[in-house]
Amino acid sequence: MSNGRIEIEKLLRTNKPVFCEECGGKLSYRSAGTYVCEKCGHEELDDFGKIKLFLDENGPSPIHMIAKGTGVNRDIIELYLKKGRIEIPEGSKYYLKCEKCGCSIRYGRYCPDCARELSGGIASLLNEEVGEKPKSANDSKMQGKVHYLNKR
Repeated sequence: MSNGRIEIEKLLRTNKPVFCEECGGKLSYRSAGTYVCEKCGHEELDDFGKIKLFLDENGPSPIHMIAKGTGVNRDIIELYLKKGRIEIPEGSKYYLKCEKCGCSIRYGRYCPDCARELSGGIASLLNEEVGEKPKSANDSKMQGKVHYLNKR
């Protein structure tokens, strides 16, 4: 993960409102980026809540319009797309690119084919390249010798 992406990930975790702007009371998470003051009931939004409200009010919009309308950094909007929290509608002129093959995708980091290929690689790693711990270091007459396993 690049340093820029790490910084954005940190910002997402720490950019949550804690205290009410109206009365200073403690905020409680309600849902979908919305927080409510325990004292006065005032609602506050985190970045995701701002994006969601903007899209609810304006419909599908280009990233630059969402950033301008919400004040949320474009990189954060793109990260929400890559995490699948928001998506680009069908028929859009612009899409994300699969990080492996470069084809167009509506959300996420990988297209279904590359995700399947990558997860297959993990599955084969888990099935074939993960070793077995010895039961005891000096338990076997074959100690220190390489031999063939008859797995298949």
